Amino acid sequence: MTTNRATEATTHASNQAGPGLSASSAPIPASSIISARGLSKVFGSGDQAVTAVKAVDMDIRPGEFLAVTGRSGSGKTTLLNMLAGLDQPTSGRVIFDGRNLDEFSEAQLVNLRRTRIGFVFQSFGLIPLLSAYENVELPLHIGGASWRERRQRAGEALELVGLGSRTNHRPYELSGGEQQRVAIARALVTGPSVLFADEPTGELDSVTGITIATILRDIARERGVTVITATHDLSLADMCSRRLEMADGEFTNSPSP
Repeated sequence: MTTNRATEATTHASNQAGPGLSASSAPIPASSIISARGLSKVFGSGDQAVTAVKAVDMDIRPGEFLAVTGRSGSGKTTLLNMLAGLDQPTSGRVIFDGRNLDEFSEAQLVNLRRTRIGFVFQSFGLIPLLSAYENVELPLHIGGASWRERRQRAGEALELVGLGSRTNHRPYELSGGEQQRVAIARALVTGPSVLFADEPTGELDSVTGITIATILRDIARERGVTVITATHDLSLADMCSRRLEMADGEFTNSPSP
């Protein structure tokens, strides 16, 4: 981190806090699975610096279905990347299940993402030459699970998203909605406590998008998985238990649960 970047981010966080107790020093609720305090991300330095996220404070509860909405460039994907430990903040901190991500080694972050966090992306991210089953069981294979465990858990995950009869199909043999359901099954197969979904309906038609949104909602309601999505899709956002709007790196409504 350069001095200019650190100074800019720290100054902005101080200006946002206002009188009395600063938001970034507010206590972390014991009930939160993820919290952020003073979270900022600055790209570049000096006159070229661009602040993507500005001193964000938020708390996310277990089992919550949370939508972060906003125009392209508002900072929502950058925010999700920092909450998931994929990107380091310029300043501020992320607390995951009581632990500061700053204290994690790279190996610990990899293990966290492998075992506690699932990811769903707009472009599905499936391996073209692998079947639906093989795509879903891949994280378990990487994690060293036995063949028997991989077969059982991958089959259960595909059944959960309604693709039990499509396990041997490759991505090019599946519709866009089916490919995204395979991606969701892959994200769930390790039993994560948090699922991050970045524009999960962005490449789907409206009807298929509602199907995917319903699956995500049910995962949060019935399995207790915390689902955090960045989206432009208002139909998806309306199905969430809470919605936060971002503009220019800041929330425009209260981030309180």
